[in-house]
Amino acid sequence: MHNKPKFTLFKNISYALAGMQEVLRSERSFQIQSFIIVSIALGLFFAPITPLSKWILFISTLPILIAEAFNSAIERVVDLVTKEYHPLAGQAKDIGAFGVLLSFCLTVMIWIVVLYREFFID
Repeated sequence: MHNKPKFTLFKNISYALAGMQEVLRSERSFQIQSFIIVSIALGLFFAPITPLSKWILFISTLPILIAEAFNSAIERVVDLVTKEYHPLAGQAKDIGAFGVLLSFCLTVMIWIVVLYREFFID
């Protein structure tokens, strides 16, 4: 016997949507980042730049949310395994947070390049 449910596209999408609801409901960092990204998207709508640059800038914000979602999953698994402090548990959480920081740095670099090209290169 296998403990794995049968694959169905709609069931797997429902699992993903349940994960999205959970992270939006319970993770303050994700809520703040989502609010900022929605605000950025609205601002980009009015920005005096090309539509392609707007899309690149918007899409470049998504890795931050992806990394934050994975970081939240890591934190939950670590908390499930141990409630007591353990150096490896702390390291796992720190490494997850580092992934979020790296995704933020990537987004900033993309924004610098795109905005430089938009405003300083003819």
